[in-house]
Amino acid sequence: PMPDSCFRAKLPFNWSHLLPLQMWGRSLGLQTKDSLFQLEGHPFRIFGGSVHYFRVPREYWRDRMMKMKACGLNTLTTYVPWNLHEAARGKFDFSGILDLETFLATAAEVGLWVILRPGPYICSEWDLGGLPSWLLRDPAMRLRTTYKGFTEAVNAYFDHLIPKVVSHQYKKGGPIIAVQVENEYGSYAKDPNYMTYVKTALLERGIVELLMTSDNKDGLSSGFVEGGRWLCIKNQPRMVMEYWTGWFDSWGGPHNIFDADEMVNTVHSILKAGASINLYMFHGGTNFGFMNGALGFPNYKPDITSYDYDAVLTEAGDYTNKFFKLRQLFSKIIGNPNPLRWPALYERSFNLQHYVSLWDLLPSVSEVPVNMESLQVNDGNGQSYGYTLYETAIKGGGQLHSGDHIRDRAQVFINTLFIGFLNYNTLELTIPEGQGYRHLRILVENCGRVNYGLFLDAQRKGLIGDVFLNETPLRNFKIYSLEMKPLFMESAVPDEATGPAFFRGSLQVQYLPQDTFLKLEGWEKGVVFVNGQNLGRYWKIGPQETLYLPGTWLRPGDNEIIIFEEGTASRIIQSVDLPYLGRIHYMY
Repeated sequence: PMPDSCFRAKLPFNWSHLLPLQMWGRSLGLQTKDSLFQLEGHPFRIFGGSVHYFRVPREYWRDRMMKMKACGLNTLTTYVPWNLHEAARGKFDFSGILDLETFLATAAEVGLWVILRPGPYICSEWDLGGLPSWLLRDPAMRLRTTYKGFTEAVNAYFDHLIPKVVSHQYKKGGPIIAVQVENEYGSYAKDPNYMTYVKTALLERGIVELLMTSDNKDGLSSGFVEGGRWLCIKNQPRMVMEYWTGWFDSWGGPHNIFDADEMVNTVHSILKAGASINLYMFHGGTNFGFMNGALGFPNYKPDITSYDYDAVLTEAGDYTNKFFKLRQLFSKIIGNPNPLRWPALYERSFNLQHYVSLWDLLPSVSEVPVNMESLQVNDGNGQSYGYTLYETAIKGGGQLHSGDHIRDRAQVFINTLFIGFLNYNTLELTIPEGQGYRHLRILVENCGRVNYGLFLDAQRKGLIGDVFLNETPLRNFKIYSLEMKPLFMESAVPDEATGPAFFRGSLQVQYLPQDTFLKLEGWEKGVVFVNGQNLGRYWKIGPQETLYLPGTWLRPGDNEIIIFEEGTASRIIQSVDLPYLGRIHYMY
């Protein structure tokens, strides 16, 4: 490797005068000149890292940004999730953890530039790649194309989103120096007019900064748009827009990690070659609630709740070996970075005192078997996440066949007796004989919509077609929408409680709340809510065995814990000060 002294001499960078709150009289913005980036006419290199505001509690945004500065970075990159900002058509939310303007203003205060990736599609291992599920209520929908139903929805969304970010652009005095046109379209490329449409939609609404696209090597030619910059072509500044510091995990698999030394050596090589870089992820955070995406090929695999990603900071924002090695590397280029910040954790265990069976809580919605997104709930927006229960009366027994219409995983019950599971691999179950009419109940979980690939249009969930008993399609279903909004229960927990059921308990916090992790040893599969916040899914198949609970979501005194458990309940939860994300698999 090149000696440190040579490396320092080749890359002498001092951007202390190139900070968001210190630059006035702006006019040029980020530009490309030959093989260099320039910011307001000064040579500039992007040392970036990705942090997604929607995966991090709002109270921790500044902490994560200051740690970016302490590592030696100068630019923050974030996606914008359409499906959170417009969860129901025409109803927009930019509050709390979705307060994008505060996030951008905080980045400027900390001294970070911003590359904004507004989509509308973002991938990001996020449910349906950030597209709202209500789009799929249109049976003819063609996502990520110039299909009228899609562009009309994008236009309405951009009409609300883009005006909120326009004033945060560089030329308006803000931190945004570049805006990405869609995301990795070269890997999709169904419509040659689509990228031009998105670019025009951004420009017409006031985006004036450098436009860029991002794709892998094979997708560059298809994902390019006239007027946007490829970030990796000849005679242009070179940039690795997504240098993967780790990888995400799927339920039932290992916890993927990437060797710190190998990662830092590769970053070293990229910088020596004169390129800019964005670390994906610098801090991954958490897929809170039901927002995890899924792999669609070669087989369906839903992602876990944690988005730790083996990133430079842990899921809870703690330093890693990668952080210190990168900080040492960057210090050779820019001098001493900002000082470090240190967190604190605590642990304890607690019991759950209340229980109510799922069968006692169900309101009827419809008598027609339809997929989740097409249910007539939520003011015509359908059901986006959670579970849907399909119930019908049967006489006798026999072979129950799903017709491969389960999306994605179903528990089957006769009355309240559990019979078995149906999923992508198990399509048939034997229903035991019985006297008279009985309730056949199929509880279907949306495990997460595929976020990448050519099958986004087919990501409807629940029952998407007929289910057969002895080759006869079942009819006259009642359907119950179970979006898992927090419920309140009063009954005591029996000695042997089994699901599907809700459990409620209280976590006592005596002092200032700190971050912790919930360990659900002895539980089977379900969802955890704390003070109304959906922490996400747990599942005994792993790899993830703990759920991140931000201290900012706790309060001194009583904190309400509600758990929806599908199967076996332990009744005891332990809070621990360190996460366990499963057996390790090294990525090379």
